[in-house]
Amino acid sequence: MKLELGKIFIKDIRFAEKTALQDGVLSVSKDDLREVALSEEKIKTVSFDIAKPGESVRITPVKDVIEPRVKVEGRGGVFPGVISGVDTVGSGKTYCLKGMAVVTAGPIVGFQEGVIDMSGPGADYTPFSKTLNLVVLCEPKEGTEAHDYERAVRMVGLKIATHLAELSKELSPDESQTYETLDLLEGMKAYPDLPRVAYVQMLQSQGLLHDTYVYGVDAKKILPTILYPTEDMDGAILSGNCVSACDKNPTYVHENNPVIEELFKQHGKTINFVAHVITNENVYLADKERSSNQTAKLCKMLHLDGVVVSEEGFGNPDTDLIMNCKKIEAEGIKTVLITDEYAGRDGKSQSLADADKAADALVTAGNANQVVVLPKLDKLIGTLDYITKIAGANADTLREDGSLEVELQVITGATSEVGFNKLSAR
Repeated sequence: MKLELGKIFIKDIRFAEKTALQDGVLSVSKDDLREVALSEEKIKTVSFDIAKPGESVRITPVKDVIEPRVKVEGRGGVFPGVISGVDTVGSGKTYCLKGMAVVTAGPIVGFQEGVIDMSGPGADYTPFSKTLNLVVLCEPKEGTEAHDYERAVRMVGLKIATHLAELSKELSPDESQTYETLDLLEGMKAYPDLPRVAYVQMLQSQGLLHDTYVYGVDAKKILPTILYPTEDMDGAILSGNCVSACDKNPTYVHENNPVIEELFKQHGKTINFVAHVITNENVYLADKERSSNQTAKLCKMLHLDGVVVSEEGFGNPDTDLIMNCKKIEAEGIKTVLITDEYAGRDGKSQSLADADKAADALVTAGNANQVVVLPKLDKLIGTLDYITKIAGANADTLREDGSLEVELQVITGATSEVGFNKLSAR
């Protein structure tokens, strides 16, 4: 499977009478995008704003972040099973609008939406302080159930991202990069002197509003399966969950999965990157056992020497993480785990809810309980009405001077930028 990813760098976003893309400048018509957004019947009103790196701007409550992408050549379309048909994606040619993102926001659904600060200390913890952000604020119609509202906002973000990406189809990319994964039989013969490595990605799927979608299917309903890594780049995996903001992988992070990027960089040099294995995170013990058994089986069938395992969420999913680790290691396959920690504000508590001696190689993304003070910024996009209810905040979060005292877990994407160095780090 080979995918050419064409990158069109966005230098600025501005509002205009007509939506257009020229010389790296994205002009956006509010009326045009409003028509796209209000095609979702559960949305009552929608408004738009722009946030740029370095500005004194805070965005909250953030629901999802999406990078606009469009299929230019090859099978299927971006966001298959949701926006496009269910054809297998990950091959051909796809264009993406780099340096920008569509950010959806609006009245809170659960208690785990997030904050993006475009400047100040909070900006250091989120990758989205570095992107030009088109913010879409959605208000639901009265009587709309929480899960219906969440779905509607998710669809609005995907539809607008798709609409904007279509503008690039006739352009020439500023930069192109090709990613290729050989079929299993060919891959078995390639790079015989290098360790065969796969990426095992644990997808959040633990209950209502804790959803991740694979080709439009809720990950709760899947058994672990094998993907080509490039399928992720075409939007085969979408965020639909409301776990703590620092823990959840917005759709943007799935599209730009940093573990996949780093493994491709090492492919043919230090490792043979052969597959992307996805598994879910479950509530009940029997489901945890089933999924971890299947994950370990797939790793054995692929004749792997090592895997990198990433976790989404914390607490209960730590059990899934350790189960995957133990069972994969029992097959004689080395594991490296990537996770964040919840070690208490003083850093002295047990950082994961489960542990095992097999988990002896772990990359930490830091302590999500760490406390930071976010100063008052000049402009707010969204509302602070729910800030004390977001996970990682408390009744005293909003100070008299307008600053916020919060744990890192309230910051969107705070632990999403984790990369992978080398399997030899073990």
